[in-house]
Amino acid sequence: MGLGIVLVFWAVVGIVLASVGALTFAGATTLLTRRVPAGRRSAIVAAAIFPLVSLGWGACAFVFQAVVNEALLDRDLGIGDTWHAPLPNGYHIMMIDVTDQGWVYNPKTQRGSGVGEQQDAVPGVRKVQVAERYILGGTDSKSFEHLGQENEHIDSFFLLDADTGRQTKFQTYDELRRRAQELRINLNLEPINRVYSRYRFTWFDMFAAVLFFVPPPLGFVLLARWVWRLRRTRVDPPLP
Repeated sequence: MGLGIVLVFWAVVGIVLASVGALTFAGATTLLTRRVPAGRRSAIVAAAIFPLVSLGWGACAFVFQAVVNEALLDRDLGIGDTWHAPLPNGYHIMMIDVTDQGWVYNPKTQRGSGVGEQQDAVPGVRKVQVAERYILGGTDSKSFEHLGQENEHIDSFFLLDADTGRQTKFQTYDELRRRAQELRINLNLEPINRVYSRYRFTWFDMFAAVLFFVPPPLGFVLLARWVWRLRRTRVDPPLP
């Protein structure tokens, strides 16, 4: 599913939920503030617009984190069908449509917005390990044919030197393991999505989550306290 479709979908869902919330909050506030002599109208209006304001806040927080992640941190914005993150040695890891296989590549040597197969770019990577200047992994030469299938088919292995951009291929795991031992690397290949997650999320994502999730509940608490205080000022009808 393309990014545009995802954004439109969540925008529609958000507007529908905010509209239902506006009617629900306004109706509940109307019932709770009956016979309140002053301030009732303002509370009802605030309750009605609160879900819409929360939706707007969430949209702004999402756009903020998306711009920072994509433009400054060189990471994906969190939704869509493409996931990418930088590795400590300057290379990148990227997955498209599926999260069980993807690319390891040097963004500085790629031309255009896409990624092309070359000496310092490896497609069909299913398992990978980052060991300082070296990137080791297992690849599926028929990854396109296996796209979307639940399997861990690996038919070759590689060792990529991030300093020189040179790639060495191996036919078997044992060959890769022996080369790793020569380089004093403890071979421990992991699924590509696990390695991606390790380098994709930073302290900024925690900050963005707090920015996204904390203010709306806090606003709801303040609104509820306001309505409760108004409710305590109700004037009971005179006894017959």
